[in-house]
Amino acid sequence: QVQLVESGGGLVQPGGSLILSCTVSGLIFSNYAMSWYRQAPGKERELCASITATGTDTNYTDSVKGRFTISRDKAKATVLLQMNNLKPEDTAIYYCNAHRRWLLTDLNYWGQGTQVTVSS
Repeated sequence: QVQLVESGGGLVQPGGSLILSCTVSGLIFSNYAMSWYRQAPGKERELCASITATGTDTNYTDSVKGRFTISRDKAKATVLLQMNNLKPEDTAIYYCNAHRRWLLTDLNYWGQGTQVTVSS
């Protein structure tokens, strides 16, 4: 059974920092690209940051470039999202995603989400 368990969300003031963590089990972690998505109230879910299966390449949506850093730890089967200089518009539920293209099929697994609220 595949499980992605997020943690680290919470309430933070503008300009503050948080680290989100996602621990993965039930799949071969090194075969999957990992991403963080987020969904704000009334908006569609959007890709926030991603990292390749090998960890060699990362990608960020423009609004978080220079503020967020995604990383992965193969030994712990964990992906992290370091979020700095947080803004109220970063308020959202953040979801961890594992993705792999296998035999012409896209395999996607999701965590349950963790709430991040940026407010004074």
